[in-house]
Amino acid sequence: MEVVDESETPAKKPKRLTSIVWNHFERVRKADICYAVCVHCKKKLSGSSNSGTTHLRNHLIRCLKRSNYDVSQILTAKRKRKETTLAIANVPYEEGTRKDEVVSLVPYKFDQEQKKENPYQPINYGSGTFDQARSRMDLARMIMLHGYPLTMVEHLGFKLFVKNLQPLFEFLSSDVESDCMTIYMREKEKVYKHIHNLQGRINIAVDMWASLENARYMCLTAYYIDEDWKLQKQMLNFTTLDPLHTDDILSEVVIKCLTDWSIDRKLFSMTLDSCSAYDDMVFRMKDWLSQTKPLLKNGELFEARCAAQLLRSIVQDVMEDLQEVMHKIRESIRHVKSSQVTLGKFNEIAQQVGIGSDRCLLLDCSTQWNTTYSMLEAAIEYRGAFSILQEQDPSYSLCVSETEWEWASAVSGYMKLFVEVTNVFIGSECPTASIYFPEICDIYIQLIEWCESSDDFLSTVALKMKAKFDIYWSKNSLALAIAVVLDPRFKMKLVEYYYNQIYDGDASTRIKEVSDGIRELFSEYAMGLNSVDQDVSRIDSSLPSCSTGSSDRLKGFDRFVHETSQNQSMVSDIEKYLQEPVFPRICDFNILNWWKVHTPRYPILSMMARDVLAMPMSILGPDLVFHNGGRVLDRHRSSLNPETREALICGQDWLRTELGEMNHSLSNAARSLFLESS
Repeated sequence: MEVVDESETPAKKPKRLTSIVWNHFERVRKADICYAVCVHCKKKLSGSSNSGTTHLRNHLIRCLKRSNYDVSQILTAKRKRKETTLAIANVPYEEGTRKDEVVSLVPYKFDQEQKKENPYQPINYGSGTFDQARSRMDLARMIMLHGYPLTMVEHLGFKLFVKNLQPLFEFLSSDVESDCMTIYMREKEKVYKHIHNLQGRINIAVDMWASLENARYMCLTAYYIDEDWKLQKQMLNFTTLDPLHTDDILSEVVIKCLTDWSIDRKLFSMTLDSCSAYDDMVFRMKDWLSQTKPLLKNGELFEARCAAQLLRSIVQDVMEDLQEVMHKIRESIRHVKSSQVTLGKFNEIAQQVGIGSDRCLLLDCSTQWNTTYSMLEAAIEYRGAFSILQEQDPSYSLCVSETEWEWASAVSGYMKLFVEVTNVFIGSECPTASIYFPEICDIYIQLIEWCESSDDFLSTVALKMKAKFDIYWSKNSLALAIAVVLDPRFKMKLVEYYYNQIYDGDASTRIKEVSDGIRELFSEYAMGLNSVDQDVSRIDSSLPSCSTGSSDRLKGFDRFVHETSQNQSMVSDIEKYLQEPVFPRICDFNILNWWKVHTPRYPILSMMARDVLAMPMSILGPDLVFHNGGRVLDRHRSSLNPETREALICGQDWLRTELGEMNHSLSNAARSLFLESS
């Protein structure tokens, strides 16, 4: 073994050394002679460009074999270089033409046993071999997780990247779809086992999607609280609807999905994305479910409607009624911002009339109704300046009258409340059903006040809003009230507080309906648990008796004590909870943690709370609550066949849940994508 002389200096590379062997050699120059020094054994070989790299490759194979390295990649790369006819290997990526494939030769080994035990543990690249099957599944999982198009594997840039990163990796575009389906089936089996091991019931959300080609889709999502008292949601189906099907067929589609997942007998409620549609579907669903098992509370809690959709729909109606005024305000802002001269003049006028606001005028986005509120709020502050501008600027002709400014100011007040309430819905880290009652009641109280406006236009707008709100309230008020009663900070007190403001003289009757309703629901849970306990007691009765005689004449007494004791504890469970003082209202209160801690104290009531609090009272995500349109599928996914489309969309939801990325913040997920393929 030769030792490198310290006087030797690294040779300047006139061109990039692209051969794979140079990952294991250092090229140095001594006088006019170039040497290649092995980084493993320090042996010097000829490093002249005229000598080629064959002798270096042969030495490297012998050297690594002596060191017990896996040299299969080197041999494979050498063989593939001779056999391959792929033009992609010769595509010039930098200056000059590649003569060798570029590949990292750091050997690595993947421990199969370790892979099975912990699929999320990073691979140790220092000791193993390349796994073709695993890499295929990683690629499919990446595409599914991030929503990339399946056709990305045909893109030239992607092919270049993969081939230069790992020339041993081979794939066909047809393999990607089948691999995605394999992942989908595996993840579906996990979800199926998980939801069937739940002790509580499942709430279903049904929302409709569309595509740019006017296709329709139905998405079913399960909401539940798991055994650790964490609020969870899992997408179950993304079904393509037949264009020939009418809305009365929707119930059959939902029923099929529920039976496929075998959760029809575990269903607690169903939330729909519209407040006024789907009544026929709900009727058919209730009729079908009641044939096998009675619905809780006679089905009064089964149907829920999306609160965020209600607010969005009301705002859209208001904006339509104020369309002409909105147009004038937009054009006024455009005029002011049309030039620096006009804007400067407008700012001078604002200072003259005493407007000291730092708010800037802005135009709204036609698809985001919260930006329309921001536009109105800013414009109203400058209404005095707009009036003066009309007198001093002849080119400003589309002015807003004082009456119209009053209308805009009132509507801005309406929208401010809706924006604040919507932000509460999407801002909660734990959006249980209990957070909605006070917000919805505040809107109800304001609507009553707005309807009493002396202005005919504003009262007409308010009455129109309240008519739509009343439909929502009739379908959801009982569920909202029961949910907030199960919040230990409020119990019946908050219901009494709001109902006295909403119903006046009829408040006591309405409050009693809620009180009776929660007790009736509790009784159904108590009877259901009692029947289970009786089954257990029948099993226990088959065990040897403590009596020494041939028969135990006091078995009837044991059963009597069991039944009466259970009934007493069941009755005291709800009464004990309601009679105890409310829990202090603290900022960091977590209602699910509270119920988790107090489950032993309220064993039956906690079962009921688990199901009620998991009801999805709003199913629009943060990206849609302020959006004026509905959910639209992108062109890529809408072009797929129905089975593949469902697999990719549901699979993406499951993988994100598995990785803990419920808010779609996947920036750090790449390091966790080395998932096992078995």
